Amino acid sequence: MHLVIISGMSGAGKSQALHTLEDQGYFCIDNLPLELLNSALKTTKLVEHKKIAIGIDARSGKNVLEEFPKIVSHLKNQFKTDIVYLYAGKAVLIKRYDETRRKHPLSEADTTLRDTIIKEYELLASVREIADIQIDTSTTDIYELSSQIKERICGTELQSLSLMFQSFGFKYGTPRDSDYLFDVRCLPNPYWIPELRGHSGLEDNVKEWLSSQELVIKMESDLTNYLESWIPHIISSQRAYLTISIGCTGGHHRSVYLTEKLAAHFSKIYTDSIIIQHRELS
Repeated sequence: MHLVIISGMSGAGKSQALHTLEDQGYFCIDNLPLELLNSALKTTKLVEHKKIAIGIDARSGKNVLEEFPKIVSHLKNQFKTDIVYLYAGKAVLIKRYDETRRKHPLSEADTTLRDTIIKEYELLASVREIADIQIDTSTTDIYELSSQIKERICGTELQSLSLMFQSFGFKYGTPRDSDYLFDVRCLPNPYWIPELRGHSGLEDNVKEWLSSQELVIKMESDLTNYLESWIPHIISSQRAYLTISIGCTGGHHRSVYLTEKLAAHFSKIYTDSIIIQHRELS
């Protein structure tokens, strides 16, 4: 049986993630109190399903949530279990609540929405720390989130490792869902070449220019060798997901180029388990 537990910040997309899994054939239960999780999984009717997804939120309370790592450790001894944690920036969550006019599930009469979001973030610390995959939904719409869930969860049920390579621009903030984050701002920048500035690392003229730069060639080689050395150890530790982020200043040239190069190299080793995302291009 494949068990997926979806948790994270209210307003970050948990319901949409569960809807996506339901469409993929998972039996879904939303907002299940954490203390009822073990009992629910013992029911004959539920365990008959090969694929189950359960939504857990902060309403289970601090004391119960602190026991979450023990509960998950027990579950992983019984089933293939993946923990997915969804989050977004405070300003984004506040904006979403303002737009939908929905009430936050932890809101109280004498507490601001901002303070409630901070409280929820603290309550979910034990979940966040052991999550197999974290997804920042600050800049994704429901379609992009659904695509990520299908690629990273449904598309890898039988695979040993799902590798995501993503490019980003430091000027827009670092992606917090990274397992490895590499800074390539030290490399020659096509932005300062007028005829290349408006293009991206996906285009031939930029790729040709970068591939001729000695430092870019060395960076690609060093990153490839490093990841080749350590990914097998990650697999042996039973990790199912790995996110590798490459960042340059704006996220359009150097990081895009190297992300594509690394993904192409490792796709020959980990066939059908490579995902590519260019945050600033999308």
